[in-house]
Amino acid sequence: MPRYMMIMRATAAAEAAAADIDFDEVIEQMGRYNEELINAGVLFAGEGLTDPAEGFVVDFDSDPPTVTDGPYPDPAAIFHGFWIIEVDSTDEAKAWARKVPVGPGVRIEVRRVSETSEFPLDNPWVRKEIQWKVELAEKLADKARAEAERFLAPRG
Repeated sequence: MPRYMMIMRATAAAEAAAADIDFDEVIEQMGRYNEELINAGVLFAGEGLTDPAEGFVVDFDSDPPTVTDGPYPDPAAIFHGFWIIEVDSTDEAKAWARKVPVGPGVRIEVRRVSETSEFPLDNPWVRKEIQWKVELAEKLADKARAEAERFLAPRG
């Protein structure tokens, strides 16, 4: 089944408008949307990102590459979070992207994620990547269990 990455981008005007919205309301709206993705069985991954001021850009136009701390001069280059969904078709990915609870000035860029099967499976690096994915999935599962235990444990 194809996977699609939905990348959230917002203009400066959209960010300014969002500053007037209660953060708990934003979390609730996104939580409901994420729960809908989970209940439909299509959410593969997703994360929100911190403020661009905490990030940096590595530009390979020079040697050695130049590192520029955020915030970035080009607001169009900033993205705020992403989801990876696993759906049957591009049309289904479009339908989910249209449902993201955001307002004017926000764009959701959607791109299909390449599948391992699109590469030559006899290539040693492709085979290594398959093994790395298995190992990463195990690590992520262990980390998620530990995080759930820490946050969901009864407080006393």
